[in-house]
Amino acid sequence: MSGLIRPGAPAPEISLATHEGPRFTEADLLGRTTVLVFYPSAFSPVCSDQLQIYDEVGDEFARRGAALYGVSTDSTWTQRAFVEHLRVSIPQLSDFEPKGATSRRLGAYLESAGTTNRAIVVFGPDAVVRWSHLAASPAELPGANLILDALDAASS
Repeated sequence: MSGLIRPGAPAPEISLATHEGPRFTEADLLGRTTVLVFYPSAFSPVCSDQLQIYDEVGDEFARRGAALYGVSTDSTWTQRAFVEHLRVSIPQLSDFEPKGATSRRLGAYLESAGTTNRAIVVFGPDAVVRWSHLAASPAELPGANLILDALDAASS
């Protein structure tokens, strides 16, 4: 795939590990609005800030009927330690093995770094992309308002 998945595209095959057990797949997108937040690396400064900011406005995502998930190529154990360290409640999905497979399908993988890029994909309840955003660089932190505005636009 060339570039981040675009609005109107159906969800490709998705298979992401969770620390709770069953894998998260494209079937888990059905029936609700889902926001996948791709971030490069647990415990890095920008990624830490990003998850903390999004967690602070978690009620706003919920009011809009959206479930938000963090996605990285870190292992589930690293992700668990990361969210416990930050004291955030955003569920994590691991694209660790095979490394970056789902991120590549969505166009959210940064080959040069071997990690997910900083990207956001919003799926509607029908598992079709409603909105997507690729940061200009992994150092850019997309504000929560960007996602909230996209959710508002998708629901109108």
